[in-house]
Amino acid sequence: MHTTLHYQDQRSNKVYRIAIEPRDGGYVVNFAYGRSGSTLNTGTKTACPLYFAAAQMIYDKVVREKLAKGYVLAADSQTYVTGSRKVTDIRPQLLNAVEDPEPLLADERFCIQRKHDGKRLLLHKQGFEITGINRRGLECGFPESIRGAAAALPHNFLLDGEAVGDTLHVFDLLEVRFTDLRPVPYKARLVELLNLLASTQQNAIQWVATHNGQAAKRCVLEKLREENAEGVVFKRIGAPYSPGRPNSGGDQLKYKFVETASVIVNAINAKRSVAIAVWENGTLVSAGNVTVPVNQLIPQIGDVVEVRFLYAMPGSGSLFQPVYLGVRDDITSAECTRDQLKFRREEVAA
Repeated sequence: MHTTLHYQDQRSNKVYRIAIEPRDGGYVVNFAYGRSGSTLNTGTKTACPLYFAAAQMIYDKVVREKLAKGYVLAADSQTYVTGSRKVTDIRPQLLNAVEDPEPLLADERFCIQRKHDGKRLLLHKQGFEITGINRRGLECGFPESIRGAAAALPHNFLLDGEAVGDTLHVFDLLEVRFTDLRPVPYKARLVELLNLLASTQQNAIQWVATHNGQAAKRCVLEKLREENAEGVVFKRIGAPYSPGRPNSGGDQLKYKFVETASVIVNAINAKRSVAIAVWENGTLVSAGNVTVPVNQLIPQIGDVVEVRFLYAMPGSGSLFQPVYLGVRDDITSAECTRDQLKFRREEVAA
């Protein structure tokens, strides 16, 4: 049982989807929301499974509230698969940042890829069941277009990639045909990934182009910088897949052209602005304010949101020229620490 609601005016175009879904012998009420055509944020209205009648009361109440706010019932032209938020034993490999890409450009052991500006999504296919998993190892929602593409691909598999809108940009294959590929060198995993994607025609799951050689890597880096991409990722072609993030260094490293940080919404201001904060030594400290674009929903106090910025101001810690990117339901508030922020060189040198 599900309902799709749509709201559009001169300033916004957003969608809200709510569904009653079976879980553990009962029913839960899950939802997804955000800008139409984007990768939606997901959540649940029920902390645990309920009887159907109780779940339907919650479901009906939410639908009535949305209709009262000006939403209208819409056809499911772009269905969204909601996640159950169950904890899985699957964890992605996370990246450490580097300040200088030059050693990695010169190192023939590393390849280079574009860093896509989306949400981490692992896609697990087992028979007819297809599950999305976020960077925290929780089951999560994902667009129906990606589910359809995964269903069209053969075999059981576990893909790792970045979801941007209705497309999953895939850069790794961890399992295929019940075989664990994590111990296999990255170069061999890429070959298996290409073979899998080439076996069926579909558009929603795309391979992330990978380049080797010093000249090619330098060319890619400069081209992506000119295109205002978020950055690049360097991966050691002979390395296995190691879940988690190493304390320093590692086999997969990112170099970003722009700065981003996950911050906590601390207050709702006037004129679509929210106050943001980060943790420092156990205390929540201000990181300034950021304006929420008209095509995005105003987040709630306590939400974790992603912000792009040029640098943090010395002293105040406020972000200079912040740009609101959206809610991050795959990052905990405990991860929103001040050491994410990059300050102007004057403060670093001091």
